[in-house]
Amino acid sequence: MSVIIALGAFAGIFGIVYVFLMTRYKERIAMIERGVDASIFITNNKSISPTLKFGMLFVGIALGIIIGDIMHDHYGFSKGTSFLSMVFLFGGLSLIINFLIERKLSDK
Repeated sequence: MSVIIALGAFAGIFGIVYVFLMTRYKERIAMIERGVDASIFITNNKSISPTLKFGMLFVGIALGIIIGDIMHDHYGFSKGTSFLSMVFLFGGLSLIINFLIERKLSDK
């Protein structure tokens, strides 16, 4: 039974990725045939330091786990709620702080 579930999950993920990539390919081919400027396909990832972003995200997640454990032990929150909420809270805060840092560095 578990093999069928694993194969179904794999087939579902493969199907979603396949449909996404084929749709994107057909859309791009149609736009090129119509003479649309191809510069819209170029992504502008203006991140100054992706390492900083991932580092801050992982530190935020670690802080969320620590604070979630403290909330579970000392304040009686349920384990799932405290860990999940704190991981998302501190992970999100770290990404917001990263955005502010990158915006400040790009202004210089």
